[in-house]
Order: sequence, then structure tokens, then C-alpha cells
Amino acid sequence: MIDRAKLEAIVREAGRIALAGWPGDGHVLDHWEKTPGSPVSAIDLEVDSFLKKELHTLLPAAGWLSEETVDAPARLKEALVWLVDPVDGTRDFIRGRTGWAISVALVNTRRPLLGYLYAPARRREEGGEFWFGEAGKGAWRNGERLTASRRESLSGARVPAHKLAPEDEDLKLVEQPNSIALRMAMVAADEADLLATLRWGFEWDIAAAGLIAREAGAAVTDAFGRQLNYNKHDPRAFGVLCSSNGIHAQAVERLAERAARFSA
Repeated sequence: MIDRAKLEAIVREAGRIALAGWPGDGHVLDHWEKTPGSPVSAIDLEVDSFLKKELHTLLPAAGWLSEETVDAPARLKEALVWLVDPVDGTRDFIRGRTGWAISVALVNTRRPLLGYLYAPARRREEGGEFWFGEAGKGAWRNGERLTASRRESLSGARVPAHKLAPEDEDLKLVEQPNSIALRMAMVAADEADLLATLRWGFEWDIAAAGLIAREAGAAVTDAFGRQLNYNKHDPRAFGVLCSSNGIHAQAVERLAERAARFSA
């Protein structure tokens, strides 16, 4: 059985490492683009290295899949796999904004078993925002059990975004952290009703937050409304749709044409 207290301590220490280099506290940060439009910083790599070492020590049998580590096909042979984004929301991190988080999930036979998000720059007086979910047992933020949005009508739904497409102008904009994991977590905390993306994304972005949202009572699928699987040979999915159960089918229907067009 995994030592949950030790695992939590590892995730919190990763957050401390990240915060120690965060420009929002005045630190000078070395950063660059891996590819055009894909930023990375020295802190991303430092946190990734720390988590890889500590999580392997904690659970040597588990495979590894991370945004900042070259993919190793050996993970496909493992039932247990760590899915990690050392700094989800790197753009906000680089700009000194608070919308970033450490994301760690443990996947068991393609399904998330444990999910952790830690956003140490948010709610500083409480030591940050610490999110946790466990399959079949629920989800919490800073020790408070989460209940997801229960909205039944898509029109008027709260969406964490900067702007809306013309066909979505009946929706309501709310705060948008750069971290997609935090946007999904907002649905889990009933601070948003719907998060939808229409682009190819990676498993490490959504595994932890998807479990947290689902355990809080939200619906979590790809953009077509299909079940998400993890530790696939190609660790991508087209879009993510995280919403209250009451509007999920309506959202799938509204997005169907765009999802088919953009995924082609």
C-alpha cells in the first residue's frame, strides 16, 4: 500500500521548489521555448527531476510519463504509471501569475487511482491550494470535501475563459487560470460549470484534475463525450469536456460539429 502521507509531502515539496523560483515573488527565471508556442522554464525541469526521483523511490514498480521527460515505451508494460506535469500553466508561472499548479496522478490499468494538484501561489495564507482525489472515495481542497457544479441548463453556464465564440455568447465568463488542471478543478469546486477544449492535449494535463472533478461529481470526457483512457501508446486525446452532469450531453451536442472539424 502506498504511503499517502509521504506522497502528499512529496507533492508539497515540489510546490515549494517551484515557488522558490516563481517570478511573482521577484525571482529571476531562466525560460525558453521547446518549440514555438510551447514555453518551459528551469523550474519545470527541476520539479520534474525531483518528482521522478522521489516518486520512483516511493513506488519503484510504477512507470513514468511526464511533460518534461522523454517518453519511455517501457511504461506501456506497467499497470501502475505516474502521470506528471511538473508545472501546469507554465505561461502564468513565467509571467508571475498565480494560475499554475503541480499535477501528479497515479494511474492503474488506464484509470486514475490518485490525483493531486498543488497551487502554492494561490491562497498563500492557507499554504496554497491543495487538491486531492481518490477513485471511489471523493475529492477535497484544503481538507474540504468538494461537490461539483449541479447546473442543469447550458445557457448561462460559467466558463473559465478569456473570450467566447459567437455561438457561445449565452455562456458566462469567469476567471481563467492558465493551468487547464485548475480550470477543471474549478468545476469540481462549483466555481465553474463547464470547461471545454477543442485541441489535441496530453494525458499529463488532465489525469489528476479529471479524477478530482469526477470524484466531486462532475462528468469528464474528451470533446466528443467519450471516456478518457490513460497510459496509451499515443498519450493524447482530442479535447477535454468537464462539466456538471446536468449539462454534459448538451455541451457534447453543441460542440459536435466543431470537434469533428478541428480534430480532422
